[in-house]
Amino acid sequence: MIAAPAIAAALLAGCATPSLPDRSLPSALEAGWKGERVCSLQHLAKTHRVLRCTFPPGVGHERHFHPKHYGYALSGGTVQLTSAEGTRTATLETGSDYSSDGTEWHEVVNVGATTVTYLIVEEL
Repeated sequence: MIAAPAIAAALLAGCATPSLPDRSLPSALEAGWKGERVCSLQHLAKTHRVLRCTFPPGVGHERHFHPKHYGYALSGGTVQLTSAEGTRTATLETGSDYSSDGTEWHEVVNVGATTVTYLIVEEL
């Protein structure tokens, strides 16, 4: 398990990449879990959009890409992240944040006992 001080590194290691995302995959907004959306559009501007993504225990986010973005944990918990580099578990604290130059692809599943909720600000 990854400790809270390593949250940004855990989210970005193997997920942040300067290469272009695979646009054949859904974006974070379009991707869901077992046919249900987990992210909602909170704000849309010419330069960016804000998503609110909510993952109750056992719920995840199927394979998707991210453009350049910033993430902020409204409520933390324990997630399992899978990317081309493998699978790892991270414990996220409420109020933690990170930024990324983009994610080619990853999948996330809430493996903890609390609901994880994120705000994600994506560059358009």
